Amino acid sequence: MPRKNGRKAPSRRRVSFKFCAPGAKKVNLVGSFNNWDTSARVLRRDAKDIWKTSMLLTPGTYEYRYVVDGEWLNDSEAEKVSNEFGEKNCLLTVM
Repeated sequence: MPRKNGRKAPSRRRVSFKFCAPGAKKVNLVGSFNNWDTSARVLRRDAKDIWKTSMLLTPGTYEYRYVVDGEWLNDSEAEKVSNEFGEKNCLLTVM
């Protein structure tokens, strides 16, 4: 649907997230796409203790982390960038 200025809104892309956390009780995905809200996105656990979710994101660059039972953790396979707390955030680029 065109915007009022005549330009088309950017297409959103489905992005999947997964995190291995055996024995975890709760895993949340937090990041720049949800204002770092620790309750905004709860992942679901599969039979192999892999926690998963997917979401639609517009093209751009995002930072994110996982909160596993209250502890902030990173995706071991993601590119990392420093954050203002002296730690690292995961970096995601959506094309």
